[in-house]
Amino acid sequence: MEQTKYAVLIYPDFSLQEITCITSCLTVWFGEKIDIIASEKKAYTSEDGFSVIPNKTVDEAEPSDYVCLILPGTVNPLPALYDHKVIDFLQKGKGTNTVYAAISSAPLLLLKAGLLDGKDFTAGFFMQMADTFPFIDKKHFVHKTVVEDGNVITGIGMFFREFAQKVLVRMGYDVGDNFMTEGKCGYTEEELTFYWTEEEYKEFLEDLKGYTD
Repeated sequence: MEQTKYAVLIYPDFSLQEITCITSCLTVWFGEKIDIIASEKKAYTSEDGFSVIPNKTVDEAEPSDYVCLILPGTVNPLPALYDHKVIDFLQKGKGTNTVYAAISSAPLLLLKAGLLDGKDFTAGFFMQMADTFPFIDKKHFVHKTVVEDGNVITGIGMFFREFAQKVLVRMGYDVGDNFMTEGKCGYTEEELTFYWTEEEYKEFLEDLKGYTD
C-alpha cells in the first residue's frame, strides 16, 4: 500500500479556511492523499460549522509517518492546548525530519510540545498570550507573514495563501509565480473556455456509463 505522506491534525473549532489552499492543491492538483488525525475518532466541528471525522487517532499514528503534518489554527486554542494526547503526539516528532506547517494559533501547540525550541516563528495569537504562557519564547517571535526555520513553517491566518505557497514549494511542487492570485483584470472568451484533453474526456465518458447504463 502506498504511504500517505501528508496529515492534518484537527481539534475543536479548527479553521478549514486557513488550510484548504494546501489540502485542495495536494489532493486535486497533485493527487496526494491526506490522513486526518485527532485525539478521538469522533466528529470535530470546524469554526465555520463543518463536521469532520478523522480517519486516525493520535494513538494510531506517529508524526514521523508523514513528510508534512499540517496544523490549522483555531479561534479557541485552549481545548487542543490542554489535550495531553495532542501534545504527546506532537512531542513524538521531536528530532524527526517531518515538516510541521502551523498557521494562526497552531504554533502554540508546537511551542508547548517543544518543537519550536530555538526556532524563529510567527503566529496569529494575541500578544498577551506570550506573557501568559511560559513556553512561548518571545525572543524568537518574528513579526512576519510566514516564517520558515528548519523543519517548521509558521504563518499568520490572514496570509493563508502565502502560507500554502511556502508549504507546497517546500514539498517540491511547482505552483507557479502567481499562485492563487487574482491575475489580470480582463480575460478573452478563449481564455475562459475550457476543454479536457482527449484522454480526460474518454475517462469522463467511462465514468458517465456508470450512471446511464
